[in-house]
Amino acid sequence: MSSAVAQPSFEARYTLPAIETVADTAEEIRRKQERIRALCTERNAVLLAHHYQRPEVQDVADAVADSLKLSQAAAKTNADVIVFCGVHFMAETAAILLPDKKVLLPDLRAGCSLAASITPEELLAWKAKLPDAVVVAYINTSAAVKALSDYCCTSANAAKVVRAIPADRSILFLPDKFLAEVVARQTGRSNIIAYPGYCHVHKTIRPEQAVEILAEHPDIEMLLHPECGCVSSCMAKAMDGTLPQDRTFFLSTEGMLRHIGDSSATEFAVGTELGIMHQLHKKFPDKTFYPVNPDATCAFMKTITLDRIIRSLETLTPQIQVPAEIACKAKRAIDRMLELA
Repeated sequence: MSSAVAQPSFEARYTLPAIETVADTAEEIRRKQERIRALCTERNAVLLAHHYQRPEVQDVADAVADSLKLSQAAAKTNADVIVFCGVHFMAETAAILLPDKKVLLPDLRAGCSLAASITPEELLAWKAKLPDAVVVAYINTSAAVKALSDYCCTSANAAKVVRAIPADRSILFLPDKFLAEVVARQTGRSNIIAYPGYCHVHKTIRPEQAVEILAEHPDIEMLLHPECGCVSSCMAKAMDGTLPQDRTFFLSTEGMLRHIGDSSATEFAVGTELGIMHQLHKKFPDKTFYPVNPDATCAFMKTITLDRIIRSLETLTPQIQVPAEIACKAKRAIDRMLELA
C-alpha cells in the first residue's frame, strides 16, 4: 500500500460540540420514548439509530445497526419519514436512496470528523494525478465526494468491494488511512493508495492500550474496529506474537456483535466508540466487556437526544436533502456497495 497525498490539518475543518448531560429520570425517559413512538405512528416514521448513539436513543429506535445495515434498512422501509439518529453523511445516504421520503436529522451539529477530512476539490486533484485508478470511498464521506467515486464501502464490506475490482487496477481508497491498511492486508493488494484521513475518536485508540488490557486479562479476545489508530501496529503485534493472533480481530461494529454471538469466549476487549457497549450488555448479559480506550466517545453522535427527536418529529425538521445531480451520481457508488453487501 502506498500514499500519494500530503496530510492536511483536518482538525481545523470541524468544531466538536460539547456533550450535553441529560439528567432525565427513568420515568421521564419512558414518557419521552412513549411520545416518540406515538409521533412515529402519527407521522408513519421509522427511527434508525447507530450503535454509537445514547442508550436511551438506541432503546427507542426501530433498528440499531452499523452504517451498512442502516443503509439497507433505509432502502427497504415503507415509512414516509426516516428519522436518522446518526451523523450527517448517514442521513444524506438515506436521502439519496429514498428521494421521495422525508429524511430527518434531529441535530445538524451531528457531523463527522472523518467525512470532513476530504473535500470534493481534494478528490478531484487526487484523481487528476491518477486518472486510471478506481476510487473507493468509505461511507463516512459527503454526498459530493461519493458522487466523484466509483464505489462506496463500509468497514463491514470494504475488503469485498476491493476484491471485486480487477487486481491490475490501482485503487484510491479514501478517506480513512487505518481502514485502508486493514483492507490492503486482507486483500493482499499492494496497489491501494490511501488518503490520510482518520476518525478523531478511533485515532485515539492506541496500541499500548491494547497491550495493557491483554496483560490485565490474558485470556481475553481483542476486537478492534478497522478505523482505530492502533490498527497497523496491532496487526504487526499479532504477527509477531505480542498480541495473540488467534484472539485478535479487526471487525466492524456489526461484525463485533456477530463474532461475540458465535464465540465461546466470555471476556472481550472492545476497541471502538463506547456507545456500542449498550448493545453488547443488552445482547450478551453473561459476557464481560472492557473498552480498550475508556474515553472513546464521539461528541457528534451524542448531540441527538430524546428531546431533539421529539422536536424533529413534531416539526418534521431539520430535513436533509441532496441536490438531484449529486444524488444521482452518488447513488451509483452506493448501489455498488449494497450489491456487494
